[in-house]
Amino acid sequence: MRASRFTLSTPLPGSDEVFLFNTLTESQIVVSPDVVDLIARVDRGEPVAGTRTTREAIRQLAELGFLVESAEAEQRALEAFFRDIREDATHLRVTVLTTLQCNFACDYCIQGDHQDHDAPEGRMSLDTAARVGDWIEARLDALGSPRFTLTFFGGEPLLNLPVVYALAERAWTACQARGVVMTISIITNGLLLTEAVVDRLLPFGLAGVKVTLDGDRATHDRLRPLRGGQGTFDRIIANLRAVAPKVRVSLGGNFDVESVASYPALLEFLRAEPFADRIAKLTFKPIIRGPKTGRALASSAVDGRRVIPLVEADRQPALGGTCMTAAGAGSGSTPCDTCGLADDAMGRLREQTLAAGFHTPDGVHMGPCELHRRHASTIGPDGSLYPCPGFTGEPGLRVGHVRAERHDAHRATRERFDRHAPWRACGDCALVPVCGGGCSVAAHNEQGDLDLPNCHKPAMLAALPALAAAAAVPA
Repeated sequence: MRASRFTLSTPLPGSDEVFLFNTLTESQIVVSPDVVDLIARVDRGEPVAGTRTTREAIRQLAELGFLVESAEAEQRALEAFFRDIREDATHLRVTVLTTLQCNFACDYCIQGDHQDHDAPEGRMSLDTAARVGDWIEARLDALGSPRFTLTFFGGEPLLNLPVVYALAERAWTACQARGVVMTISIITNGLLLTEAVVDRLLPFGLAGVKVTLDGDRATHDRLRPLRGGQGTFDRIIANLRAVAPKVRVSLGGNFDVESVASYPALLEFLRAEPFADRIAKLTFKPIIRGPKTGRALASSAVDGRRVIPLVEADRQPALGGTCMTAAGAGSGSTPCDTCGLADDAMGRLREQTLAAGFHTPDGVHMGPCELHRRHASTIGPDGSLYPCPGFTGEPGLRVGHVRAERHDAHRATRERFDRHAPWRACGDCALVPVCGGGCSVAAHNEQGDLDLPNCHKPAMLAALPALAAAAAVPA
């Protein structure tokens, strides 16, 4: 036997005990130093005392995955882990971008088109929505999935309510006829998130909404104004007050060096809101600015050190109009729910968020995202299929189309993503099962190669002590 390569360890403060976390089996235990020493001795092939207690300890450690039969056996288990994720048909996930248009003019937007958000040609038509409905029904029949999640995204998805309502009703009817449990999630900027919208969708499985707040009122209004420059914070908060009693709400925020200091004030504000206890999750991610992403950043350092990984991309940004506020949706099985870019500021924000009494991702579990799932699809406004929302709008990254006659034209790209495994380049990194090689959209946009890993190992390891502290708290 040998020690698992997927075990992370960290000492518990104020104690001689050690927290062990196996990223492949998800086992988490707190042990004494002699157990850590036992694992090390077994790994070195040293003889261990054959007492009943020792044999039982070895058995339990093997059962939890901290000791494995061999490196080859563990590699096979890793391959099976990713294969099971890719082939899992128990949950069909479909993200529909009803439009790539938006009524906001976000400071850091990479959308780049800023066309009139009322222009009909930039939205999914009801005819295309009907074809999307046909495609969803065909997938439900082909897979026999007992669960189905429909996520509306954009752009700003609520700019195209006729398509939202038509698809919600069509998919709900299809799922009811097949005995499939259906849920709906919406990722929205919150400006059009009214009670009327929520009430219309609740009968069709609306389970959660995710809204973005980029700091306190002044900061948010600077970063996320309307196209006329008007602030949006107060209107969004008013909408949240109205809908939070009816539907699960998650909040996300995007920050940079200039705006990150405003988040404690936002947390204090939210804690005093009547809907504070209805917030399921708060998640933050750093803004990455390039020459084509809004205005230039005034500074990328604080106190002489860089705190946010900012990458100057010398190529046209990916996404082609897709809004990148999906990360941390947390309102169910939404895209990018576990994704995020982490650094020192992320750690501080996580601590501040937890101290304010809100739930936030642990910073260690960063994937694998839906890109690794064969039965998770993103559908653009024209009916094109993409492997994840982040690639929407890039013609060369389409993997199919809802119209059968157009589907096979993208077979090569589809097969490429079926083989997609950036984690294979990560060597023996213990984080592979909870990372999957990182965000491929970020690798594509920042590094120019979506097959490369996009690594945030230092930040993930920095979050391990907080995970250990939470695990050590008695139930």
